Amino acid sequence: MAEATHDIQINRLYKIFGPNGAAHVADVEAGMTKEELKAKHNHVLGLDDITLTIPAGKIQVVMGLSGSGKSTLIRHINRLIEPTSGEVIFEDRDIVKMSQTELRQFRREKTAMVFQKFALFPHRTVLENTTYGLNIRGVGEKEAGERARRWISRVGLDGFEESYPNQLSGGMQQRVGLARALTNDAEILLMDEAFSALDPLIRTDMQSVLLDLQAELRKTIIFITHDLDEALRLGDRIAILRDGRIIQQGTGEQIVLRPADDYISSFVRDVNRGHVISVRTIMRKGERAETPVTLTATTLLEEAARAMTNAETNRANVVSRDGTHLGMITLQKCVTEMIAPDDSEAVDPEVQVA
Repeated sequence: MAEATHDIQINRLYKIFGPNGAAHVADVEAGMTKEELKAKHNHVLGLDDITLTIPAGKIQVVMGLSGSGKSTLIRHINRLIEPTSGEVIFEDRDIVKMSQTELRQFRREKTAMVFQKFALFPHRTVLENTTYGLNIRGVGEKEAGERARRWISRVGLDGFEESYPNQLSGGMQQRVGLARALTNDAEILLMDEAFSALDPLIRTDMQSVLLDLQAELRKTIIFITHDLDEALRLGDRIAILRDGRIIQQGTGEQIVLRPADDYISSFVRDVNRGHVISVRTIMRKGERAETPVTLTATTLLEEAARAMTNAETNRANVVSRDGTHLGMITLQKCVTEMIAPDDSEAVDPEVQVA
């Protein structure tokens, strides 16, 4: 499997739905709101000046409520929706300017998509659904079958190769969709509310499957969700949309610690901070403690508190991935930050809104 090596750069992307959208870009640039555009010109603002760098080999989550523009945005990356203006750059090429032949090749070779409603062919078996993309690309039947069987196994569906979609649970059907996407060996994986139709336990299980696979594959994944807990668990980076605009972007930790406005604050108010904030954010830099517990800087607060409690100590040293000493933390500080944060002292000033 080929790892992703190229960022996706989205520059000043606008989408205005209506018969003459291009004529109203200047109005939106001048400050016309979504409501005003609809009232005055009967056009709908889908995306408003989206500029976003999606790093290669990472999971970029795009989240927001219904109507925020998140699904519209993901469909611009493979140009299922034509933009009104702007650029989508990949491998130094603007996807917006590709010819239809170039676009078909890009979609077949560089992208794969996993949908909320599974989008499986009901008359095809699991194996036939999984090989479909390879068949379209002209890959031989033997090679396609071998690749598909490998990924069917990897997503936990051994023995179901000859089953039909209506014989599978929702979670199993989504595993087929994921296997089909991975079988194509595309650099870019587009996942539009891929797990939102699943029951909570199955949804959590599918998140774990995705994270385990991503740790090995290092694909560029754009994952759309309306659920903050899912965004925080999956996203290396998160962009939050409202009315077609990016309100805030950054790591989950940055967004939880430094919400950009009241809208973001309302999202993060009930977040379990112990599942999001790492010890590097609250450690005392340069200090060292006599303690049996040493934690890496990316250890989450809940894990850190558990480790110190289990070791019957109230302090832990913090080190980098290569073992370099960075500082120390206390159990009291971990608990305080998880329950009743002191914003004046708690967070590292380097943790800022991106």
